[in-house]
Amino acid sequence: MTALEYPFITSVLPEAEGGGYLIEYPDLPGCMSDGETIQEAIENGRNSARCWIETARAHEDEIPMPGSST
Repeated sequence: MTALEYPFITSVLPEAEGGGYLIEYPDLPGCMSDGETIQEAIENGRNSARCWIETARAHEDEIPMPGSST
């Protein structure tokens, strides 16, 4: 299972919050990232998801299946 398989949600951050884009992985609680461009946000988000999965494995926590939160 890789971070690339997980669906994500993107949203535009308001200028008052610094602008850019936010990416969230609904299947991975608390897993999110941002970037100045949509592409940067996606790349950063994939890195965050990989770290989330690696940490869950290290702690022997359950890793949700992609799409399980929908």
